[in-house]
Amino acid sequence: MNRPDPVDYQTAPAHYRHWKLRFDGPVATLVADFDENAGLRPGYKLKLNSYDLGVDIELNDALNRIRFEHPEVRAVVITSARDRVFCSGANIFMLGGSSHAWKVNFCKFTNETRNGLEDSSKHSGLKFLAAVNGSCAGGGYELALACDEILLVDDRSSAVSLPEVPMLGVLPGTGGLTRLTDKRHVRHDLADVFCTRSEGVRGQKAVDWRLVDAIARPAQFATAVQERALALAAASDRPQSAKGVELTPIEKAVEADALRYSHVSVAIDRAARTATFTVNGPAGPQPSNIEGILAAGAGWYPLALARELEDAILSMRTNELEIGVWLIKTRGDLEAALAMDATLEALKGHWLIRETIGYLRRTFSRLDVTSRSLFALIEEGSCFAGSLFELALACDRIYHLSLPGEAARSPKIAVAHANFGEYPMATGQSRLGRRFYDDQPLLGAVAARVGQPLDANAALSLGLATSSPDDIDWADEIRLAIEERVSMSPDALSAMEANLRFDGPETMLTRIFGRLTAWQNWIFQRPNAVGEKGALKVYGKGEKAAFDWSRV
Repeated sequence: MNRPDPVDYQTAPAHYRHWKLRFDGPVATLVADFDENAGLRPGYKLKLNSYDLGVDIELNDALNRIRFEHPEVRAVVITSARDRVFCSGANIFMLGGSSHAWKVNFCKFTNETRNGLEDSSKHSGLKFLAAVNGSCAGGGYELALACDEILLVDDRSSAVSLPEVPMLGVLPGTGGLTRLTDKRHVRHDLADVFCTRSEGVRGQKAVDWRLVDAIARPAQFATAVQERALALAAASDRPQSAKGVELTPIEKAVEADALRYSHVSVAIDRAARTATFTVNGPAGPQPSNIEGILAAGAGWYPLALARELEDAILSMRTNELEIGVWLIKTRGDLEAALAMDATLEALKGHWLIRETIGYLRRTFSRLDVTSRSLFALIEEGSCFAGSLFELALACDRIYHLSLPGEAARSPKIAVAHANFGEYPMATGQSRLGRRFYDDQPLLGAVAARVGQPLDANAALSLGLATSSPDDIDWADEIRLAIEERVSMSPDALSAMEANLRFDGPETMLTRIFGRLTAWQNWIFQRPNAVGEKGALKVYGKGEKAAFDWSRV
């Protein structure tokens, strides 16, 4: 079977086909001007500013450029270059012709990108304004909903809509419907009307229903956008004058069965259906002050790690669907990893440190919502400490090698203050809090050992390891655990893992990803959507969808 060309998540503004980026003091403007002939896959055109995965890869890159290369930017305006069209949402012909796995991975990445806007607004002071200067539908409205404010042009034709139910027979964009209720508090009966009315809502009614924040006539629209953007910028605490850090290209070698970066490697065992992620910890002298960190730029270890690990996760998630078990390892010095955390903690008031912590937070969160089985293997030479210990805490199981009577050789872990809240999950909890259901005595026992190297016995007694086989049993226990896991139904595992990883409080984000896992997974496979006469299949052909009217 011919494998499609792998998706590359790396890009740069010079290569953008869909977005234009402008800067004016504290305000950046992202202009949607999607090249209809530059779809990521053949077979469809991106008409009416409809988007595919390639559009969102550029959007994700542009957001990171703003975060790191332009610290002076305090507010971002997202608008369109097209007349009377803001964004018509995900390209329907792309969805109709894509595999189920492609559709779900596409939706997951677009949701993560939109969540990233809200993450930056909450943690980094970067504010977003959707300047909706034309029709705004489906995923386009989802993008607007992810912004802090929505300003809609009042030209008697431009409307916001979530037309997926009446037009396509699928759920309104997971993130769209959830933000409608949880974020904008649109009354549920009005939301019901809105989501079943394909033409959407425009003008003052859109304001009255809380679908947008304000409207402006076409002659006043540009002025209103500028005023709202400057007001948002004034409320931000991003630095007014600071030099950014250029996000230079990631060094990456792609081999038939491996990905290799400066600090991360992925080795694929296709026969076993496993991938081994190895993260190398910080090595050699590391800068401990702002001047040294700025001089290191994108090569500064925590920032480089976040970028490389993100690329590895996204590449494996999209391009290697049959590799169902990811084994997470680290290599390096435990004290060096703790020293990195000490630097992050001491300097986190600086914009660059804050943005780097945010990049790590969002990257770790990509592991949480990845539909793969994750096993952490703590072996000799590991450096699961502090921020790097989050990699283990994100896993479904943690195996910690025990070497009785050999204290010097025994692999250790170490907990740092960062593990108690610097990298919250979608639930708002730390991964330690999730692990122990926020049980204060259990968390207190772990907190009492912050910074201390913990061997397998100590980790097991504190609840920080799943199993601690000795060197005699290690190879067999790991082998059997992996063989057992890869023999199970991937669908059942995806459902089980999603439930177990998010066992804490329900939030808007957990609902977004829960609905993506359950509702979208289900609806995208039903004949009413993707059958020969399903709504997605007949869209644009002048035919009417043929529905099975049975309620399930």
